Amino acid sequence: MANEKDQKDKKETEKEDKSKKDEKEDKKEELSEEDQAIKDKVDELVGKIQDPEVGVAKLALATLRTELKTSTGTVTAVPKPLRFLRPHYDLLKEHYDTKLKEPAFANILSLLAMTVNKDESTASLEFRLAAGIEEFDEWGHEYVRHVSGELMVLYGQRLKESKPVDDLMKLVDLIVPFDFKHNSEPQACDLLLEVDRLKDCIPHCTEDNQSRVCNYLLGIATLCSSVRKQAIHQVVYDIKMKLNLYTQALQIALLIQDRKLTQTTFDATEDELVKKQMAFQLARQHIFLDYTGDDAIDEIVSNMKISKYFLYTARDFNVMDPKTPEDIYKTHLHDQRTNLAQNISSHTQNLAATFVNAFANCGFLTDKLMTTEKGNEWLYKNKDHRQMTAAASLGLIMLWEVEEGIPKVDKFLYSNDDYVKAGALMAIGILHCGVRNEFDPALAMMREYLEEDKKHNRDVRLAAIMGLGLAYCGTRREEVYEELINYIDVKTPLEVCVFAALSLSLVFVGACNDVVKDEDDEVTKTVLSNHENIVQHITTTLSEIKEDQIKEPLLRFLYVALGVLHLGCPSKAELLLDVLGATLNEKIAKSACLTVKTCAYAGSGDTTVVREMMKECVEKIEKEEDAFHQSIAVMGIGLVAMGEELGGDMCKRLFEHLLQYGDVVMRRAIPLALALVSMSNPQLIVTDTLGKLSHDADQETSMAACLALGLVGAGTSNARISNMLRQLASFYAKEANHLFLVRVSQGLLFMGKGLLTLNPFMSDRRILNFSAVAGLLLVMHASLDLKGLIFGKHHFLLYYLVTAISPRMLLTVNPELEPVGVTVRVGAAVDTVAVAGRPKTITGFQTHNTPVLLSYGDRAELGTDKFGAITDVLEDVIIVEAKKEGEE
Repeated sequence: MANEKDQKDKKETEKEDKSKKDEKEDKKEELSEEDQAIKDKVDELVGKIQDPEVGVAKLALATLRTELKTSTGTVTAVPKPLRFLRPHYDLLKEHYDTKLKEPAFANILSLLAMTVNKDESTASLEFRLAAGIEEFDEWGHEYVRHVSGELMVLYGQRLKESKPVDDLMKLVDLIVPFDFKHNSEPQACDLLLEVDRLKDCIPHCTEDNQSRVCNYLLGIATLCSSVRKQAIHQVVYDIKMKLNLYTQALQIALLIQDRKLTQTTFDATEDELVKKQMAFQLARQHIFLDYTGDDAIDEIVSNMKISKYFLYTARDFNVMDPKTPEDIYKTHLHDQRTNLAQNISSHTQNLAATFVNAFANCGFLTDKLMTTEKGNEWLYKNKDHRQMTAAASLGLIMLWEVEEGIPKVDKFLYSNDDYVKAGALMAIGILHCGVRNEFDPALAMMREYLEEDKKHNRDVRLAAIMGLGLAYCGTRREEVYEELINYIDVKTPLEVCVFAALSLSLVFVGACNDVVKDEDDEVTKTVLSNHENIVQHITTTLSEIKEDQIKEPLLRFLYVALGVLHLGCPSKAELLLDVLGATLNEKIAKSACLTVKTCAYAGSGDTTVVREMMKECVEKIEKEEDAFHQSIAVMGIGLVAMGEELGGDMCKRLFEHLLQYGDVVMRRAIPLALALVSMSNPQLIVTDTLGKLSHDADQETSMAACLALGLVGAGTSNARISNMLRQLASFYAKEANHLFLVRVSQGLLFMGKGLLTLNPFMSDRRILNFSAVAGLLLVMHASLDLKGLIFGKHHFLLYYLVTAISPRMLLTVNPELEPVGVTVRVGAAVDTVAVAGRPKTITGFQTHNTPVLLSYGDRAELGTDKFGAITDVLEDVIIVEAKKEGEE
């Protein structure tokens, strides 16, 4: 009975569905008189096309073609003749295949096939080829776009089957100019990329469309493999050079990481203003090219003007008065019941105050602790190795100012205390970081302290070695290589060996990207040879390391040095990974390989590498000491994703999962990974997560979170983070180590009184400064073992942050390089890639007079027609010149 009832219900349902379908068809058939007339005419023409008389069929085809071309419709609607012709597609296609193979017939079928949705179908293109490609554009833009898509599919199919593609290439030669002519540049670029002919877009680029083309190509380059990415960047470079846009071409040369190409671009123009602007761009990236003989340009390239411009900005913002640690702590806002001073030793308090004072007054040439008449008094309030850090803090205060800085530091070199002398050497290295002096005072002063001598203890030698690395970071100086290479040996004390490796890695950071393009290029050959020797020395030392040294906290910096040497060099790193896996002790082999691999892909956003790191994190390991490589994998995820906005957001979600399900080793690295992704960019989701982790039950996790808060807010003076750190200072009033890190974070938050940043990106967040990344990376790895390093005798490792410190100002100067106030609009950057027309590049902007401060994600544009900028990206120091009357 139940089955009979079900069958009855089923029949009734089918009847209802049929009646509804009939009603729909009746409605469809209810056409207006005009539409019915068009439908009847189309049906009649279809019938005549099938007429046995060829003449009748040809006349019908000509009439139908005219009807299709002259019919009008809205942008979103299909023309009526085409709509009524669509049901006849199969019939007409069959007739074409069997009886009437006419080009005119194929032409109409090509258009009609576009309306029939079939996956991977190339019918429209095949009919187009049969009809002839001369009049491919007669059916309009949408038709050309559709044919381009089918062309990409058919090209791939033919390559797989090893069939010729000459006919397709002829069509490409017609489609590309059509797309460029009709403002469809992204469509043309996609087609050329798919058929491996991207260089063919260069002749079609003009001053009007180059911006759209290049921005689109740079946008899709982030989604491509490293080989294809390099090819795309080269095409963009060629476009800029063709149009004599030298400052923009230099940005691409820096993106390609080719020093030889950078030098070629710099030498390509004789325009003095353009050359000066390029010099400012190179100085910001810490790339010091050969001296040109022009004193003004050499001074800019050497970054000798940065201190002057930074202090000018500080005076404009009225922040020249020195800050004391108390001004940063604001203890009067703390809970009055908590007496912070009595809960930690005076030595720890003084060390924290030293860092806070150095970071807060960084680059201002004056403070209230070290540069006053009572500077010695503060120095001797610190004891032993803390004196070294206190003396070195003078280097941060005098940052970039070589002429004034050296005399103030030099007096400490004559101290009888070796710690003070070591700190002075370190200060010299710090104040030289990012600038070049033609007299090389840093090398001359430190050379005598490098030799093993009874006069100088190991701390002095270590300070000289570290100072050389900071002073010549990214310069690839052969003299530094010759001084330090022999220290990288298993017979050398581990501490000396490690710091020599770190210094050389900073000097030759990412040098393996260079390519010898000319047999006479001895400079590049020497750089590559020195780089290879450093790698061999470090690898040999690691492979011969003794078993009892495996657990030394400093040992990890040997393979971190290898990672720094291969920053941004995936191809060279792959060769090294095989060697490391085969030769190193199994206890450190995996950590070393992961470090090198993530460094090689730093800032690339490569999802394949991120997946590999996630696989390492998924593995369950019982012993904590055997899982250290997982913390490197977590930090590696942040390092790879740091340059890509979408990748950064995805990483934050990954870290949330790891916090829920991951082991404690991974939890300890997550705050540092978040800091890498959001350096000097205090996003709400990141600060909230770090705020929670700063109260974590695991001490090392909470300490890492306290430090990460300072790094995320570095130089921003963010009120939310400032309030969180004050609360943490009260909460950890009885925990000396926690409180020390909270104080350091407070100093970082107000770094340079809010005028500096640790963000390693420049040129609208496209170009990654590898010298800056190297310094950040060393501090991050030191923070993975806070108790063994930062809270031990190596707290001065925090000074490696100096390689990433740069002003976050926009300062406009006239052709004589004197600061000049210009109206600019500053707002949140808007992604305009592949957007039609002339879209606004910023939103929510405010109008200011330069100098102004730029936060992460901000973009500036000129707000006046009286001046013109030499370059398109307004950051750092920009040369502007007054426009003449009538000049656009």
